[in-house]
Amino acid sequence: MIVRTLIVVPTYFEVASIEELLTRLTGSVPHADVLVVDDGSTDGTREVVDNLSATHPNIRLTKRTAKLGLGSAYREAFSSAINDYELLVEIDADLSHEPEALPELLAAATAGADVVIGSRYVPGGRIVGWDRGRLRLSRWGNRYASLMLGLAINDATAGFRVYRSSIVRAFGLDGIRADGYGFQVEMTYRAVRAGARIVEIPITFRERASGESKMSRRIVIEAFALVTLWGLRDLVLRRRSRRMYEIQ
Repeated sequence: MIVRTLIVVPTYFEVASIEELLTRLTGSVPHADVLVVDDGSTDGTREVVDNLSATHPNIRLTKRTAKLGLGSAYREAFSSAINDYELLVEIDADLSHEPEALPELLAAATAGADVVIGSRYVPGGRIVGWDRGRLRLSRWGNRYASLMLGLAINDATAGFRVYRSSIVRAFGLDGIRADGYGFQVEMTYRAVRAGARIVEIPITFRERASGESKMSRRIVIEAFALVTLWGLRDLVLRRRSRRMYEIQ
């Protein structure tokens, strides 16, 4: 049975990798539709996608006029597709995530998982090409998010994942404004609170071979601030609920 699947690929100046990514995606999961959400690239990214879509009707392109961010791209795409597709996929455009690993993630979702995370931090997962500083920051960030939010997830910041549309409808996209790491953590947080069954599949993550990373200090600070805010809010609400219970 073919499950209707949409792969969403946010892009911003990805001409060096987008053709290879889309070619490998359509080879690995030929039944899936692919939606590229481009944030105003002027390097030829759009032209490459347009050319491929002429011979691959399952590839589509949404052209946005400005850099609105990864989180915004996923929210826009998921909101428009949530009633037409059963599975929604996130994947980076820079070949950090191997398209050939996607069938295994989709199989776990088809078997019943609500969220499937391509995880760098479970046995069998690994990262290629990061220096110690970036690896330390990523590991610390994931541990901090798990501790503050009670997630029990090894890789809450991962950007390679599959959602069942039903769980996204259950927790909703309204109110999600974070980008980058913060967006991935908030989606995980909401899924956990909605009672989602989450599975982590080990993957190999490779640092991009060309182009520049879109990660910035602002995105890291935003994620840290939001996780702290949510954690403190949950702590206050738990204490308030406990007091109300004791009074009754």
